[in-house]
Amino acid sequence: MKFGICTNMHGTKEDPIGLWLIENAVRDGFDYVELPEAQLMDLDQNEFDRLCEKLSTLGMQCLRNNNFFPLRTRLTGPDVNETEIKDYIERALARSQALGVKKVVFGSGPARNVPQGFSLDEGRRQIVRLLRDFASIAEKSEITIVIEPLNRTESNIINSFEEGCGISSEVSRENVKVLVDYYHLLKENEPLEHIYQKGRPFLSHAHLAGDGSARQYPTAANKDGYIQFFKALKAAAYDDTISLEAYDDDPPLHMKATLEMIHKLWEKS
Repeated sequence: MKFGICTNMHGTKEDPIGLWLIENAVRDGFDYVELPEAQLMDLDQNEFDRLCEKLSTLGMQCLRNNNFFPLRTRLTGPDVNETEIKDYIERALARSQALGVKKVVFGSGPARNVPQGFSLDEGRRQIVRLLRDFASIAEKSEITIVIEPLNRTESNIINSFEEGCGISSEVSRENVKVLVDYYHLLKENEPLEHIYQKGRPFLSHAHLAGDGSARQYPTAANKDGYIQFFKALKAAAYDDTISLEAYDDDPPLHMKATLEMIHKLWEKS
């Protein structure tokens, strides 16, 4: 099992990617960082080249990217521009490949939200068509797309792991899988059993945060919940990557202890 950290959870106005956290992630023993694709695309080429050089110098991998589409992009509804979307996907995946990314997370709640008054069924069909095109482009880079279910306060479509698995099955592409996020799972009151009952063929990445009430760093107070989550992952024969996707007022103060706790709970589960 590899454990990473989503740097964008600690982004600032001056550093929306959260690049300042990378050296701390190296120091504290994280296996990789998960960077936000949309913010990476806002870097000019010189800035992006410096980022690649920094990761290489520090010996830190970027195995996963999240937040793939920018807020301004429309993926559902009457205003979808397929030509612009495909062009963006091509350019974004080129950057992902340059970073060594193997999987990109398709969360992007604001971009995929179905507009009010537009058919949810048609929005779902638009997403299925998008993911098929996305998969064909990503296949050239040997990159897997991982659908991220989001709770209903963040998205009005794909709100459960079970629904994500259904979308993946309908898309029917080998490189379109599903992510399970502990925070969203609990917030939607979805049974942990869905992870191994529904997800064994689809599960390809995981996110971890405190609990369903707050997306904070995991604490020992909730350790029994994390153990049950890890047991469900193991029951699905999952042993790949888990990214810490959580907020904290002073992450460098807690990162190492949090990682050590997660390692111990994984071994214990």
